[in-house]
Amino acid sequence: MIAQVLASCLFIASQTYQVPPAVLMGIQTVEGGQVGQAVKNKNGSYDLGPMQINTIWIPELAKYWNVDQATAIRWVKDDPCTNINVSAWILRQHINETGSLSQAIAHYHSRTPYYGRRYKKKVVEALQKKGLISIE
Repeated sequence: MIAQVLASCLFIASQTYQVPPAVLMGIQTVEGGQVGQAVKNKNGSYDLGPMQINTIWIPELAKYWNVDQATAIRWVKDDPCTNINVSAWILRQHINETGSLSQAIAHYHSRTPYYGRRYKKKVVEALQKKGLISIE
């Protein structure tokens, strides 16, 4: 049941933010998060939910949603559709900023080129394994 919910949310988010659904699927595969999950990072931040949204986004989201940060964290961590929509919104922001889907995928994880390139490679490999892209 949760897989169908996530798939529905993913397709709606991809349409809402005009990002490729396959890329969101690749990010979800690489991130491997679960609804309700909060994973602590070395820098003290947390990655939340299925798409592992970093808590650095929480202040901006709380302000946008006009809620306190604890509520924003709960929504991002525990509501799969909110989590996926935030992921698509983040990806769209990076696309708008860089003008490049490839660079946006890297920035989803890190603006540090080394880490961004490694992450983008993982997403592309996940897409290839799922048969969503073919690179020849």
